Amino acid sequence: MIIIRIIPLLLLTACETVQPWERGNLAKAVMAADPSPMHSSSLQHNYSSREAAGQASGGATGGGCGCN
Repeated sequence: MIIIRIIPLLLLTACETVQPWERGNLAKAVMAADPSPMHSSSLQHNYSSREAAGQASGGATGGGCGCN
């Protein structure tokens, strides 16, 4: 039963050879999963320090003053 589900998934995967001149486009910051990790980290820190329920985000707890 599992083999019947795996075979179509293997057929649907696409492997593409990346040419040397195309690698520059794939290495750009825009292609990253998170193009600006410092900005995202800063936003997450600000949110978690302002949020009264700091435990929900898994970060350090704070009372809203930002002094974690």
